[in-house]
Amino acid sequence: MARSVPLVSTIFVLFLLVVASEMGPSIVAEARICKSPSEKFKGLCYSYRNCGNVCQTEGFAGGECHGFRRRCFCTKPC
Repeated sequence: MARSVPLVSTIFVLFLLVVASEMGPSIVAEARICKSPSEKFKGLCYSYRNCGNVCQTEGFAGGECHGFRRRCFCTKPC
């Protein structure tokens, strides 16, 4: 019983290292995303699709709902 505890903990640590290495930083660089409040969106923002469609009419790539007040923020690569 005394030998099985270190063996199990060693296997568990190795498993965590494998999982962490797969979740680590990737080689692919991601572009920064700039956000700006939508000027045309009216009301509370609950639908990312609706927010994104309104933002596209404003010249942005898409949109996201944020904050306690559920405002629509337009997004585009910086």
